[in-house]
Amino acid sequence: MKILHCPLNGPRNITEFAYGGELKTIPDQMSCSDREWADYVFYEDNRAGVVTEWWFHTPSGYWFLAERNTLTDEVIRTFDAHQVFPNPHSNVLPEIITEAAEVIS
Repeated sequence: MKILHCPLNGPRNITEFAYGGELKTIPDQMSCSDREWADYVFYEDNRAGVVTEWWFHTPSGYWFLAERNTLTDEVIRTFDAHQVFPNPHSNVLPEIITEAAEVIS
């Protein structure tokens, strides 16, 4: 049985979770092209290595982030999204995530 650590509920069976996609910067909806918006909604980078992803704990309705190595399927850490997004209405990725993405690339 595979276990994923939920920051709210602790270690839980992986069947209780749904994958929510890679963490990406939301383009400005008022100024981006249709192509940019479609790329954001429908396409992912599918990078090999460490990726920050959205995960959803279905029983509690809780969204959180996980850093996972896609080569080994090892979950490095899970954390509450408020640690990364103190302002829930901002569409800009915080500097810490942007820097991590540059290191991994």
